[in-house]
Amino acid sequence: MVSKNIIVSSVLGIHLRPAGAMSEEAVKYDSSINFEYGIGKTANAKSVISILASGVKCGEEIKLICEGTDEEEALEAVSSKFIQALEDD
Repeated sequence: MVSKNIIVSSVLGIHLRPAGAMSEEAVKYDSSINFEYGIGKTANAKSVISILASGVKCGEEIKLICEGTDEEEALEAVSSKFIQALEDD
């Protein structure tokens, strides 16, 4: 299992574009990919609905977690794609 903390930098928080970017990249990998937010809450990074339902706002932190055979590659790719989508706002 590998993980990375990410601060949501978009003034809009997690909205459709970054959620779509995250799930589009996440489904390419065999690993389980989720993120923790708030207190004990998790979202499936392969599901746009799950990501959007998290309601994560600007300035909040998520912990992206990948577990599986391609976990390190998945963590790097998904986090990079997500961060880039947040910064495009």
